[in-house]
Amino acid sequence: MRLRIAHHRLERAERLPQLQCEEVPIDLPQAIFRLSAPGRLVVIDCLTLWLTNLLMPSEGDALDELEWDVKRQALCDAISEASGPVLLVSNEIGLGVSPMSPEARHFVDELGRLHQAIAARCDRVTLMVAGIEVAVRREAR
Repeated sequence: MRLRIAHHRLERAERLPQLQCEEVPIDLPQAIFRLSAPGRLVVIDCLTLWLTNLLMPSEGDALDELEWDVKRQALCDAISEASGPVLLVSNEIGLGVSPMSPEARHFVDELGRLHQAIAARCDRVTLMVAGIEVAVRREAR
């Protein structure tokens, strides 16, 4: 995984040399408030990893349901109140085979709820399938 991350960072730097990148594993809502500005695109890549850091952390305790609800709402608020454009990337893991463990089902369900909450605040929603964009929502709310 370390090699994959290093490769991704290098490839991104080569393709977009003027891109400023911050890794924000936990406090994503605050980062959006801090970085958002008119005419400045903020790209969040990716919500799936952010959720993993909160609900299935490699160190420390996972958020409980109340803490997660507060964090999800804070992200939704940050997106709604952003002064510039925000592009969010995530994985649709609910379309494939999912492990039946309680932890895996909980994660898949919570990612689906997160997607729904975020999509309710977005003017555009696009699903990428085999590199082809599929419009889910294209009109203003």
